[in-house]
Amino acid sequence: MTTTSLPARAARIAHLARTHVEAGVLMGAMALPAPVQRRLAGKPVVVEGQELDVETQLMLRLQAATQKPVETLPIPAGRVALAHGAGIAGGRQPIGETRDLQVAGMAARLYVPRALVGTATRPTGDPTLVFFHGGGWIYGDLDSHDATCRVLAERAGVRVVAVDYRLAPEATFPAAHDDCVAAYRWVVEHASDLGADVDRLAVGGDSAGGCLAATTAIAAAREGLPLAFQLLVYPATDMTRSHDSHRTFAQGFYLSAEFMDLAAESYLPHEADRRDPRASPLFADLPEGLAPAYVCTAGFDPLRDEGEAYAAKLREAGVEVELHRFGALIHSFFNVVGVGRTSRAAVQDIAEALRRGLS
Repeated sequence: MTTTSLPARAARIAHLARTHVEAGVLMGAMALPAPVQRRLAGKPVVVEGQELDVETQLMLRLQAATQKPVETLPIPAGRVALAHGAGIAGGRQPIGETRDLQVAGMAARLYVPRALVGTATRPTGDPTLVFFHGGGWIYGDLDSHDATCRVLAERAGVRVVAVDYRLAPEATFPAAHDDCVAAYRWVVEHASDLGADVDRLAVGGDSAGGCLAATTAIAAAREGLPLAFQLLVYPATDMTRSHDSHRTFAQGFYLSAEFMDLAAESYLPHEADRRDPRASPLFADLPEGLAPAYVCTAGFDPLRDEGEAYAAKLREAGVEVELHRFGALIHSFFNVVGVGRTSRAAVQDIAEALRRGLS
């Protein structure tokens, strides 16, 4: 071992030890009985008749005491911090198989649930979700949403293809949108290679990824590409941020006004682009043949109202829509599948909606 490797090795050991301690603290706190969690979390938080989930309130309190908000860090450091937090909240989730691959020139990962391992040679293929991660177009990657993709695959009984599209500020609008549309075209063309049933394909994502899934679905309908379902988890649909929930939940509930400012400035530096339907599908002229959608929102989320407005827009256009608000939860609950009970149960409900949508 060279002397120059010792500091790096020591830093790695320290990081692993810190991660282990943080994970242990969070898991322990989330496993406490609800009355104990209430005492630790503080008085109930009630806004607009909704009471914040006590597990979530306690988690927010722990985060405030131990972590700097990612938007206060330089973007490269923020990316590391977000992935670190997602790993702790996601835990280790079972999966049948994973395979890293290239999709339209982008890194991607295929998840195969245990029930579908060995079925790739079936003539019809399996139901498959093409997944776009959230992170404000500036954060997130295949690893940040790995645990959630595993849960979706296993619980819904579908293959999942997660796509690592380009991020801002290195690649500004419409780079992420273009990447996701290109990735979906590639999946349609190579469905048999992936073991996917071209007649049972879905697009899905959370937050910015929900926006990208929605705009990819619009592009698919316009191009006549097969698409059976949209899974939109608290999607960003209006970058003008004109809805009441942006003001009501601007601080204190994980997704902050400062985070959203950074996302908009990084991905959409030209303000006129913020009304472009490829960034704000709430302003889109919806085409015929748009796939049925499941849209869910969180009660304590700045994006709540715009997500529900988009569900209403889809319904008015004749699209079959299921809308569900998880009223006690916050933005980012989709990544909390390794600790606690409430968020994990919500993600399982979302996976069941995906199963129904592709059945």
